[in-house]
Amino acid sequence: NILTGERRCVFLKRRVNPIFILVIFLLSITIILILFSTFLFSSERQAKNAIYDFYELEQSGSFSESWEMLHPFMQEKFTKDNYIEMKPHVFFNHMGVTSFQFKLDGMKKLNDWYMEEGKESIDEVYRSTVEKDFKSRFGNLTIRQYVYATHVDGEWKILWNYK
Repeated sequence: NILTGERRCVFLKRRVNPIFILVIFLLSITIILILFSTFLFSSERQAKNAIYDFYELEQSGSFSESWEMLHPFMQEKFTKDNYIEMKPHVFFNHMGVTSFQFKLDGMKKLNDWYMEEGKESIDEVYRSTVEKDFKSRFGNLTIRQYVYATHVDGEWKILWNYK
């Protein structure tokens, strides 16, 4: 009332509709779930998981399965039998390695990347640096290598750089 100096806040006297609060709450939860799933299922995350899975297979000596994860360009370089024979021969037999530890460092998206001269470019790959630590009869060794992952026919495939 202007004459008595009283102020009334009309907004405070209104009751907020509980359905409105429920709708706002559900929208908030939906937005959080979308953001979480986008991060969890992003191409970058899936590529990183593929590279990690590949090296877990290599670490356990499952070279037949790790060969299956290689990109078709890589499979052209090694027949399955050749890969299964060569990997343990070089690392385990010659170097006296029984196993290795590995870590991935960073992920970077690259467009129009090619594995080597003469091969067609791949529209989109993800590159990570992989460090493999070996305890061998020649001492402790670390191999640091760029490793690439790309999506082929619904599956993530692994590539190495030959440029």
